[in-house]
Amino acid sequence: MYTISQLFIYPVKSLGGFEVVETELTDRGFKYDRRWMIIDSNNNFLTQREFAQMSLLQTAIFNDQLIIFNKDNREDKIAVSLHYEPAATIKVTIWEDECSAQYVSAEADKWLTDKLKMNCRLVYMPDAEKRKVDEQYALHNEVTNFSDGYPLMMIGQASLDELNGRLPEPIPMDRFRPNIVFTGGKPFEEDTMKHIKINAIDLFGVKLCSRCNVTTIDQRTSLKSKEPLKTLSEYRLKNNKIYFGQNLLFQSTGTMQVGNIIELEERKVSVFDEHNV
Repeated sequence: MYTISQLFIYPVKSLGGFEVVETELTDRGFKYDRRWMIIDSNNNFLTQREFAQMSLLQTAIFNDQLIIFNKDNREDKIAVSLHYEPAATIKVTIWEDECSAQYVSAEADKWLTDKLKMNCRLVYMPDAEKRKVDEQYALHNEVTNFSDGYPLMMIGQASLDELNGRLPEPIPMDRFRPNIVFTGGKPFEEDTMKHIKINAIDLFGVKLCSRCNVTTIDQRTSLKSKEPLKTLSEYRLKNNKIYFGQNLLFQSTGTMQVGNIIELEERKVSVFDEHNV
């Protein structure tokens, strides 16, 4: 039996997320997930891949506000209303996509510029923007917010446990930034989950998640190392990419809670199946 053990939301792309016991699944993914993003002076997205210090900023949703604060000092924070009047709409670039976004506030920009030690601005994706997932993997023209490419990503706890058994020092799940963590089953069973149901919601595993150097950044200190990519490359490498986790698409909205059972409707063959190595 597979059971949801953790649910995570990351309101601002590449900043720290938070754990919830229940969340709403919208047509874009979990409510508030990657709805905000930090951009540079050229309107390009900023990421921990280049700026590891972003890991030191944490987010929360409280009293109808997005809170961004310093992990080492919770009083060092900025609050943004979830119901603010948006400023000008601009075009921003995230990977190969150009999409519409709205400036949030000069106050937020100033605070983030000071904390990250570089000129930057906070933007929000408006409801009118429909950023589509990669059509190669899309099932029904699905959309996402400012995620790397897909609205949900899932990892089995058994997969992390197996990896930690190989590492010199264990690492926490936050290195991989999943939305859904589940218990039960064998390591990497998420690879084979083609069609699942959670709370009567149909979800589909469409593409394994390729991993980058963000996984090597300690989310509490921003320090980098070679792990876990060094170890994962020994047995989770395919076509020059390292995979850990499954990207999901879905056909309806609803709610998810910790404790929900994941019903497996259909399996697929993993690219790491012994017959395909």
